[in-house]
Amino acid sequence: MSTVIAFIVIFGALVFFHELGHLIFAKRAGILCREFAIGFGPKIFSHKKNETIYTIRLLPIGGFVRMAWEDPEMVEIKPGHRIGLILDQVGQITKIILNNKEKFPNARVIEVESADIEHELKIVGYVDGEDDHLQTFSIAREAVLVEDGIETQIAPFDRQFASKTLGQRTMAIFAGPFFNFVLAFIVFVIIAFLQGVPSSEPILGKITDDGTAIKAGLKEGDIVHSIDGTEITSWTDVVEMIRKNPNKELEFSIERNGKTQDISVTPESTEVDGEKIGLIGVYSPVEKSPLKAISYGFKETYFWTKEIFLMLGKLVTGEFSIDALSGPVGIYKSTDTVAKSGIYYLMKWAGILSINLGIMNLLPIPALDGGRLMFFAVEALRGKPIDRQKEGMVHFIGFALLMLLMLVVTWNDIQRFFL
Repeated sequence: MSTVIAFIVIFGALVFFHELGHLIFAKRAGILCREFAIGFGPKIFSHKKNETIYTIRLLPIGGFVRMAWEDPEMVEIKPGHRIGLILDQVGQITKIILNNKEKFPNARVIEVESADIEHELKIVGYVDGEDDHLQTFSIAREAVLVEDGIETQIAPFDRQFASKTLGQRTMAIFAGPFFNFVLAFIVFVIIAFLQGVPSSEPILGKITDDGTAIKAGLKEGDIVHSIDGTEITSWTDVVEMIRKNPNKELEFSIERNGKTQDISVTPESTEVDGEKIGLIGVYSPVEKSPLKAISYGFKETYFWTKEIFLMLGKLVTGEFSIDALSGPVGIYKSTDTVAKSGIYYLMKWAGILSINLGIMNLLPIPALDGGRLMFFAVEALRGKPIDRQKEGMVHFIGFALLMLLMLVVTWNDIQRFFL
C-alpha cells in the first residue's frame, strides 16, 4: 500500500506541475482555460474557480489543460434557430439558452437572423410577441451558452489560443516541460537542504554502528591528514585508500579538537561487481548551506538531464532496444524498489522522473508538446500557421502510435516483472 501511495503522489506531482506550467502561461497570455485536469476518463472530483474547472479524473495516466480553440469551440447558432436570451440590467446577453427554454421563464425567445459570438459579440433576431422588426443584442464577454442544462463560457476570439502571438503560444506549450525541470530542481534543493551537500574535504561524516571505524575509535568530524604515511587532501583520497586495502591495517593520522593522533583501522573486505574492496563504515561529510543546496540543485538537474539525453542517443543508435523502455508498470516496480531505501532516495527518484517527463514531452513527436513546438517552428519559417485540420490529423496519428507503443511497453513490463 505504501508503494501505491508513493507512486500516486509522485506521478500526481509530476503531472500537476507539468499542467500547472501550461495553465500559468496560458492565463498570462489571456487565453481562456476551460479545464485543468489530472488524469483522463470520467471525473471523480471537480471544482470551478473563476472561469476554470479543476478536475481529477479516474485514470491517473496524465493530464491536460483545455484551452479555448483547441477543441471545437461552440455550437454554431444559425439563422432560423430559436434561442432564449437572459439579459443583465444594461441589456447585455449573459446567457444564451440553446434548448429546454421552458426551464427559463424569464428568457426572451428570439428567432435568430444572424449571430457572432467570437468577433462582433452580437445576436440579431426577431423577439417573440414583440413588433415584427429586427433587434440587435450585444453579448457580454463572460456570457455562457446553456445546452442540456450545462453552461459553457463563450470565448471571444482574443481569448482563444489561436489569436495569440507565436511567442505566447510557444511559451504556453513549452512551460509544461519546463516546469518539470523546475520541479526536479526544487526537489534536489530540498534534499540538499535537509540532508546536506557532499563535501570534498577529508573529514569523516556519519559513522555506522557496525563498521570497523567505530570499533577503532574514529568519530564523526575527525579530519584525516594522512593514511599509512600518504598525505590526504580530499575525501576522494580517503575513499581510494580504504577501497584499495581490504583486510589490511591502515594507520590514520587524524585531527580531533585541535589535537593530532594516530588510529589503526582495518577495512572489511566486501565484493562489489566481482572485485574485492575495503569498507570501514563511514559516510562522506556533508555541508548544510542554502547556497550550496541551490548549487547542488542545478548540478543534479544538469547531470540527470545529460544522462537521459545520452540514454536516448543510445536508443536511437540501437545500443538499447525497445525492450529497455519502461511504462507505468515498470515505473511502479522501480518505485517499489527505491521506496525501500528511504525517503531521500524516493525524492531523488521523483526528481529524475520529472526530468525524464520534461525531456520526453519536448521530443518532436506529434501529440506531444515537442510535436506542437515543431509545428510552431514551421509556422515561424513559413510566416503562417499550418492548416488546423492537417495539423490535427498528424497529432491524431501520433497519439494513436504513442498509445500502441505504450501498450507494447506495458506488456513487456508485465512479462518482465510478473510472468
